[in-house]
Amino acid sequence: MKKIKILIPVYNDWRSVFKLLENIDKGLEAWDSNVAHISVIIINDASTEERPINTSIFDNLKSIQIINMKNNRGHARCIAAGLKYISENDDFDLVIPMDADGEDRPEELGPLICKAYEFPDKVITANRIKRSEGFFFRFCYLFHKYLTLIFTGKSIKYGNYTCLPKFAVNQMINNPATWSSFSGSLAKVIINEDQASISSTRGYRYFGPSKMSFLNLLKHSLSIIAVFKGILFIRSITFLIVYLFFVIGKMSIITLMPVVIVIAMMFSANALSKRENMPEFNSSLDNIESTDQIK
Repeated sequence: MKKIKILIPVYNDWRSVFKLLENIDKGLEAWDSNVAHISVIIINDASTEERPINTSIFDNLKSIQIINMKNNRGHARCIAAGLKYISENDDFDLVIPMDADGEDRPEELGPLICKAYEFPDKVITANRIKRSEGFFFRFCYLFHKYLTLIFTGKSIKYGNYTCLPKFAVNQMINNPATWSSFSGSLAKVIINEDQASISSTRGYRYFGPSKMSFLNLLKHSLSIIAVFKGILFIRSITFLIVYLFFVIGKMSIITLMPVVIVIAMMFSANALSKRENMPEFNSSLDNIESTDQIK
């Protein structure tokens, strides 16, 4: 029997996280309790809204713990701190980071865990094959994926929703990039031979509009690219040399736009790479104010 920890970062979205817990618990009704011991750790990122009293009864989840942070650190750093907390305080076989809002669908937990049982020595990623946003956002997301591939050499089709065996968690908590970008760090420390995947459809938020705006997507994209800033600089310089060779003598505002964009990307990625702060990561558990056990 494997001990599985579901790691959920949350900031104020309490209605969603309790609905998610209900859906996860309901989905486990048909599971044989001897197959997996599944518990939940919620990282409360210094929410400003009071947590409602839990009135739900969870029959199938083994335990639910809330880690309350003193200061807001952001989504990626909550996951990083959660991985560190689990590694240092819990006995576990697998960790599944999962968004609280319903966009990571609990219906896919079964296939994700089954795949992990099939490939016990691999990281399992939930690769997005379909998204629920509008056309413009889907286009921007596709552009982000190709931009990442071209300038880093990495095809990253997944977000936080993954299944991490213990060896991967250990590598992640010793990589400073995890403090800045979960998916970028995972792509850096885990080689393709150590990965398997399931197909995943992006779900709809339980309550309220999606928080992944265009600006947040841009920051998310640049944070991933920043993890590979060495490769980025080499490929960017190569692109600029080749591109300028072909457009020399044809200079205009239009032909110079790709040059400006690539240079801006290099500077932005360099600035974001400074978020990779290992001393901060190592001391992240000092930010814990209290813990609550709701089951």
